[in-house]
Amino acid sequence: MTINDATGNTGLTKLSDLYELAKQSKKKKLVLAVAHDEHSLGAVCSVVKKNLIDAVLVGSEKQIREIASKLNLDISNLSIVNEENDSNAVRIAVKMVHDKQADILMKGNVPTAVLLRGVLDKENGLRKGDVLSHFALFEIPTYHKLLGLTDAAMLIAPDLKTKIALINNAVEFMNKLGLAKPKVALLCAVEMVNESMPATMEAAMISKMNQRGQIKNCIIDGPLAYDNAVSMESAKHKGIVSEVAGDADLLVVPDIEAGNVLYKAFGFSANAKLAACILGASAPIVLTSRSDTEQSKQDSIVMAAAVN
Repeated sequence: MTINDATGNTGLTKLSDLYELAKQSKKKKLVLAVAHDEHSLGAVCSVVKKNLIDAVLVGSEKQIREIASKLNLDISNLSIVNEENDSNAVRIAVKMVHDKQADILMKGNVPTAVLLRGVLDKENGLRKGDVLSHFALFEIPTYHKLLGLTDAAMLIAPDLKTKIALINNAVEFMNKLGLAKPKVALLCAVEMVNESMPATMEAAMISKMNQRGQIKNCIIDGPLAYDNAVSMESAKHKGIVSEVAGDADLLVVPDIEAGNVLYKAFGFSANAKLAACILGASAPIVLTSRSDTEQSKQDSIVMAAAVN
């Protein structure tokens, strides 16, 4: 890790840098909701073994121990809360985070909707703002540093207010990872404002709001086409003068279709590594897919543990 520019940003170039940050941060405690899940339990045990987190497992103790035996996982130092009912297990796990008995919530063998229902519970949930959003951090072989992406999995067609909220979620998280002023690129199909393309109008408005100090702790520019956001040569060729162009830390997509396609293209076609979590709650939520690699699950846990 290095200081990469005049903004004072800590230069995160590889996901392995997150492991160093986690070592330097206060050790976090993760609670795995409905922990009888091979993929999630394996990832948690791997990170615990590296001494980067402590963990509590909430779910069917019988099934948890069967999985641990099957996969040869050491769970001797992990706390287990036996709860056979999945919804109750979610409530217990969420309340632990709500009551500051744990720092990170992770989804186990339970539908996302059930987990989020617990997170959004008005009495014991993790409500912080109005918007929960998905954030991913990619290590792409052809890019010179880690690259964030939001939102590829939660918000279908965010309006202007929601886009500002998801930007604030991601920027706050990146600030906690050591990027004092992440460079935010608002992606559109073109870099010119076009009244027939509403996303370009919103991008221009958000950029101006950032310039006026309404969106803080980051540098925003847009609309920018993808090539302009990540390629200095492309930006120069098109005559774009921008602190963000060619050096973006965070890509903000106009809708979930664009985000989902870009997310999967990075992983499946660009050989990128990734870490991801849900932001906007009072604590990070690690919510991985079964199609995610074992390494990406571990990296997602470590990313959540690395925030100050």
